[in-house]
Amino acid sequence: MEKFHIADVPKTDRITHLVDNLYAKMPVIESARAKLITESYKATEDEPIITRRAKAFAHILHNIPIIIRDEELIVGSSTLAPRGCQTFPEYSFQWLEDELDTVATRTADPFYIAEETKAELREVHKYWKGKTTSELATSYMAPEAILAIDHNIFTPGNYFYNGVGHVTVKYEEVLAIGYEGIIAKAQKELDECNVGDGDYAKKSRFLEAVILSCQAVIDYAHRYAELAEQMAYQCQDPTRKQELLQIASNCTHVPAKGARNFYEACQSFWFVQQLIQMESSGHSISPGRFDQYMYPYYMKDINEGKITKEDALELLTCLWIKTLTINKVRSQSHTLSSAGSPMYQNVTIGGQTTDKKDAVNELSFVVLQSVAQTRLTQPNLTVRYHANIDKHFFDECIEVMKLGFGMPALNNDEIIIPSFINWGVKEEDAYNYSAIGCVETAVPGKWGYRCTGMSYINFPRVLLCAMNDGVDLTSGKRFTKGYGKFTEMETYEDLLAAWDKTVREMTRYSVIVENAIDKASERDVPDVLCSALTDDCIGRGKTIKEGGAVYDFISGLQVGIANMADSLAAIKKLVYEEKKITKEQLWNAILDDFQSEENKKIQEMLINDVPKYGNDDDYVDQLVVEAYDSYLDEIKKYPNTRYHRGPIG
Repeated sequence: MEKFHIADVPKTDRITHLVDNLYAKMPVIESARAKLITESYKATEDEPIITRRAKAFAHILHNIPIIIRDEELIVGSSTLAPRGCQTFPEYSFQWLEDELDTVATRTADPFYIAEETKAELREVHKYWKGKTTSELATSYMAPEAILAIDHNIFTPGNYFYNGVGHVTVKYEEVLAIGYEGIIAKAQKELDECNVGDGDYAKKSRFLEAVILSCQAVIDYAHRYAELAEQMAYQCQDPTRKQELLQIASNCTHVPAKGARNFYEACQSFWFVQQLIQMESSGHSISPGRFDQYMYPYYMKDINEGKITKEDALELLTCLWIKTLTINKVRSQSHTLSSAGSPMYQNVTIGGQTTDKKDAVNELSFVVLQSVAQTRLTQPNLTVRYHANIDKHFFDECIEVMKLGFGMPALNNDEIIIPSFINWGVKEEDAYNYSAIGCVETAVPGKWGYRCTGMSYINFPRVLLCAMNDGVDLTSGKRFTKGYGKFTEMETYEDLLAAWDKTVREMTRYSVIVENAIDKASERDVPDVLCSALTDDCIGRGKTIKEGGAVYDFISGLQVGIANMADSLAAIKKLVYEEKKITKEQLWNAILDDFQSEENKKIQEMLINDVPKYGNDDDYVDQLVVEAYDSYLDEIKKYPNTRYHRGPIG
C-alpha cells in the first residue's frame, strides 16, 4: 500500500472557507420543524400514532426551508443557519420555554433566537401541553425516582427532552438499493400480510408508514436537485455552475436509487445521517464501519480514473464539516456537564473482516487523514485494533493522536468480539461491530436503540449518600434507607456493605426511570425511518422501540467512575490501613469542602499519598471492580422494555 503521511495534502481553500463560515456566527434556534409537526399533528388526531409520525415527517420534509451554501459539495441541512437547530416539542418544551430569554446569554452553548421565533415557539407549545413524551414518562415514575432526578443523582435529561439515538443503521443498504429498494421490501411484506392475523392492523400500519417516510426522503432529495438546478441556471461562475449541476444529478439519483460512484455514496450517506436526526433529535447516530461499506465505491472510481485520492479527501472533509451542521439545544443544566454541543457521531475504521482478516484498506487511511486534516469536534473517530492490524496504519493512528485533538479512540477487537459472542451474537456479526456515541459498541443495522443506559447514576454522589446514612449531602434529602454513618463504620468492609445496599436501591430507581422513558417513547414517538433501516423491523412489522431489532441488549450508565475509585482508595489506604486520617477528620473535611488550613492538608494527602485509577495499579482498580459488582449483580435482575419482544436480548 502507498505510504501515507498526515500532511501529504494541504486543506483546500474550499475546506477553509466552509469551516470559517460554520463558525462565523452564533448558532440559531429555528422554529420551522416545530410549526410543521404541530400543523400535521392537529390534522391527524384521529389516526394511529405510527401514521401520524410518518405523515408529520413527510410534512416536514416537503415544507421545511432548504439551503445550499456557498462552495458546498454535499448538501442537506436541517436549518438555514450553520450549526442551527430545530426543536422537538413532541418530546418536551417547558424547559426551553423557560429559557427562551436566556439561551443567548448563557455561558455554555448559547443560541441566538429571534423575538419572532420565540413568539412562534410559544404559540406552538400551547398545543403540546399535556401531550409530551416527558410528561408521560414522568407519570410512569415512582416519587423516589423523580426526587433523584430533581437532585441530579440521575441525569437522564438528554433522553428525557429529546429522542433516544445511540444507534447505527444500515447505511450500506441505502447505498446499494436506495430508498426505492427499501420501499419495495416494505411493500412486499405489506402485500403478504394476512388480514386475518392478529397483528395485521399494527403491522400493516407500520409498513405503510415506512413507505410514506422513505418516499418523503426521496422527495426531500429531489427538492435539493431542483434548487441546485435553479442556482446553476443563475450562476455566473462556470466552475461552481458545473458543481451545482453535479449536485442536482446526485440528488436526482440518490438516495432514491443505489449509489453509482463515491460522490453519490457520500451524498446518499449524508441524507441518511441528517434525516434520522431530523426524525427524532437523538444523538450518537453513528456511521458505523464507514471504511468498509464505502470502500467499493471509492476503489471503483479510483480504478476507473474518475477520482483521485485528493478528490476523495476533499469530499470526506466536506462530509465531516456537514456533521457539525447538526446541532441541538439542550437545557442550561445539561450544558454545565456536557458543553461543546456534542452529537457523538462516531465513525469506525479498521478492525477485521467477518472472515477474520485485517480490514484496513486504502480508504481507512484517507478517512484517518481527513479527520486529522480538519481537527474538528465531529465526527468522533474510532479505530478497531487487533494483533494483526496493518502496522503502518496503526503507527499513523498514533501520529494523529499526537496532534492533540483527542482522536482516534481505540477499541480492542480481542476483548470486544469474544464478549459479543458470549452474549449470543453470531460470530459474523460480532466481527462486524462498530463504535457508537462515546465508547459504546454494537452490531450495525441490527441493534436496538441505546446499547447503554440513560439514567447516568452519579456513583460518587451515591457513595457520599451511603456514608451519610442514606441522606444526600448536597440537597439534604433522603434518597435511600439508612445503612449507617461513615464515622461509625469500623472497617472498610462496613463501608462496602453500606455501599452495596445503597447502590442496589438507587439502581432499582434508575430502572424505573429508564423503563418509564422507554415506555413513553415507544407509545408516543415511534421512529419509522430509523426502524426501516434496522434489521429486522420490516420483516417483523415492529418498530425499533417495540423489539424489531435482531439484538437488543442494553446496560446501565454511570458517571464518576475514576472519582469513585480514587475515593475508595483514599478511604481504605489512609483511614483504615495506614490510619493517617481518622474517620472523623475525613468526614469533617468533606463537610468543610476542604476549606480550612487543616482540611487542605488532608486534601493534599488524598491527592498525593494514594494510588490513582487508570495507572495499571491493581490496588485501586480492584476496589472499583468490587464496588461495581454490586451494581452489576443488581441491574441484571431487570429486563428492558423490549425483553422477549425481539429475537435476542
